[in-house]
Amino acid sequence: MKRTTVDFGIDLGTTNSAISKMENGNPESIRTQTLKDTMPSCVYINRKKAIQVGDAAYNALKDEKLKAMKNWDSSKDNSFIEFKRTMGSDAVYESSNAERSFSSIELSAEVLKTLKSFEKDENINAVIITVPAAFKNNQIDATREAGREAGFDQVGIITEPEAAAWVYGMNSENKDGFWLVFDFGGGTFDAALLKITDGIRQVIDTEGDNYLGGKNLDEAIVDQIILPYLKENFVIDKLLEDDNKRKILRAAMKFYAEEIKKQLSFNAEASILTNLGDIPGEDDEGEEFELDFTVTEAELEKAIGPVFQKAIDISNKLLERNNLSGDKLSALILVGGPTYSPIVRRMLEQQICKPDTSVDPMTVVSKGASIYASTIKKEETTITADTSKIQLDITYEPTSVEEEEFVTMKILADKTEGDIPEKVFADISRGDGGWSSGKVEINAIGEIFTVQLKKGNSNSFTINLYDDKGNKLECEPANFNIIQGGKGGSAVLPHNIGIEIQDISSGRLQFKTVTGLEKSKQLPASGNLSKLKTPRQIRPGMDEDFLEISIFQGEHGCQGSRAIHNHHVNTILITGSDLPSLLPENSEVDIEMKIDINQKITGLATFPHLAFTYEFECETKVDSVNDSKAGYLETEISKAKRDINSLKSKGIDSEDLIKTEKEIEEIEKHFNNNKEAADTQQQTIENLRKTLKTIDKLIGDREWPELEKELKNAFHSLEEVNREKGNEQTTKLVESIRPNVEQAIQDKDTKHTPKLIEEINQIAFELERLEHLIGFIFYMDREFDTINWRDRNAARHSIERGKTIISEGPSIDRLQPIINNLFDNGDFGKGGSGQGPNIPRGGTLRG
Repeated sequence: MKRTTVDFGIDLGTTNSAISKMENGNPESIRTQTLKDTMPSCVYINRKKAIQVGDAAYNALKDEKLKAMKNWDSSKDNSFIEFKRTMGSDAVYESSNAERSFSSIELSAEVLKTLKSFEKDENINAVIITVPAAFKNNQIDATREAGREAGFDQVGIITEPEAAAWVYGMNSENKDGFWLVFDFGGGTFDAALLKITDGIRQVIDTEGDNYLGGKNLDEAIVDQIILPYLKENFVIDKLLEDDNKRKILRAAMKFYAEEIKKQLSFNAEASILTNLGDIPGEDDEGEEFELDFTVTEAELEKAIGPVFQKAIDISNKLLERNNLSGDKLSALILVGGPTYSPIVRRMLEQQICKPDTSVDPMTVVSKGASIYASTIKKEETTITADTSKIQLDITYEPTSVEEEEFVTMKILADKTEGDIPEKVFADISRGDGGWSSGKVEINAIGEIFTVQLKKGNSNSFTINLYDDKGNKLECEPANFNIIQGGKGGSAVLPHNIGIEIQDISSGRLQFKTVTGLEKSKQLPASGNLSKLKTPRQIRPGMDEDFLEISIFQGEHGCQGSRAIHNHHVNTILITGSDLPSLLPENSEVDIEMKIDINQKITGLATFPHLAFTYEFECETKVDSVNDSKAGYLETEISKAKRDINSLKSKGIDSEDLIKTEKEIEEIEKHFNNNKEAADTQQQTIENLRKTLKTIDKLIGDREWPELEKELKNAFHSLEEVNREKGNEQTTKLVESIRPNVEQAIQDKDTKHTPKLIEEINQIAFELERLEHLIGFIFYMDREFDTINWRDRNAARHSIERGKTIISEGPSIDRLQPIINNLFDNGDFGKGGSGQGPNIPRGGTLRG
């Protein structure tokens, strides 16, 4: 059978994955080699360098993690899981057996290849793969790339909550109202709010956490149930003080945490019993570990309840900002293995509403993906046609809320190599035998059929062709499917799309949403920002002159936040070489962006002064995770704690500050448990960004006495810096600011004082930087012969010119080009040329 629609859907999960296909109008799970509907998303490389995926790999993972306790060495890992949480990053997984490392994309591709192999009747070259609703652009691109590496020629994407809604929509009588999809997976959580009108579904808002899921439940069980048991029965104080040993112990105990979780999903208590030798590790006194304990549901709830509560809080936040409450929902749909837990079901019923348990949480996503896939036409390059059969072009709506639909059919004579009779008749019959069109003559021009749909069903139709003598003719395609009773809406933007601008009123670098590209806008979408200003001139042909358009993705409430506290997609650089003539400082720039159904970003930057438009395509940027990132995160956490203490010292003790302090403590605790792990770093960044936004807001909401004190201190510091490092020009500048400071104090101006403080601090910074530039000129003069110059004469001339400017009255504007030229001319070791002393040559748009 030639398929003309994609029909295959894959749920590529953090801990488990599944594949489904549409068969005769119904979604069916494709069973694994162990005859299960799902497979562990686990990859193992054995000693012969062969790759195993699924249950065998998961068993190897368990053995490997337990054996690591014997010598407390995990450096020879060859089994990997939960790599979905590092998609979109440069994280690598070292395999000693393979003698190489694997990326998240490569490991995900192995899972996809294995899922594909379970289909024995046909080759699969087109697929829909699901992703969390909260996935960023680079994570979506990484998923698509994994699909291509797995051999799929056509890879489509749908979010997991949307996929689940397709299944529920087929089976539910709820054709109006609001649905909330509660998708708690192995490593991610999504809440999606859908509005249903006459059976037509549309996602109207989403919220989620890419680092909240079953893994967090396991960690809570290990930390709050298993480790306390070990502390009580064994001596492990020194072991827990050793970061490496603690990490290995927690990883090994995770499998028993999973067992506790599974048992208590269906029983009143869980019993964990191991034999001597099952756990090869020993405590501080050489005693081998054994487990023998029982866990009640109440004990489990105490450990994992707070994790589930985070997900429920996210869901309630989503409802509140859409002016809804649980009693206004017509359905609360559960997705993901952890939602089998009676604990979360009880918590949801108490805090939102009673969940609908009519769909299987484990397979609903892959089945939904296959239903959606049946509405997507295959690309021509993925269709292998038998041209000896009569080729047909069939056009129809794949989903409908009506009881009748139009189907257009015509013969493709140019694509048919076999004989086509002079007269051809088509008979369309519904799969249940309840309706048939009868024989209708068709040709190359086309004929319209009105097909009757069975209400609330997926209607499969078969096409039979005949000649005028009643002889049957073979054709392709010979089947099609129309789903009645529901209609999926367009995919939506999961995040606000914006750019970093320097706000004219405050001077702050902040996130500005592109109008038209707000979160939950239907895709494809377009938007624009107009009348932005360039920060400085850009000279034609000069690569060192540039304009930055930094594109970010932001969560709800990101408008006006610091851009760096959002996800950086990438930065578009427009240099002097891209422009036809001189672009003066403060020129207008209009930005237009488009996002297609696959969330690819393209755009135009128009410069009215030049009557010139620059086209750009925004490729996603891979997130970096490494040892230096761990150090950076430690610094950022320390800064956040200092900011909180500073706010407390000023008498601020709001509920938001207390909550934020607890969040930082929790972030730090989780980070310290395994700070070198890639997914720990990614989770820390994600959570830290949200918390830093709150701290920024708290700092911004200052009262006048505090602002007055800060203003006076800033101006006093500027005067001190100017006395030490300034000149006649800078003294005039400082004196010109003094009346503004005095006026602000007199008026108790809380609105404009923050901007004035930033301006004063910026001038002080510039003075410090001026000294920095002067120091570099003298450094290069002193070390001239040790530097590998490309043009020694030009370098010497630049240095002498710099020294002359310093003696005449230095300024950043005069020294900066000289420093830039020197750094382009010389090789200063690591980093190469052009890496100057952190001196910007371009700038960020202002608006």
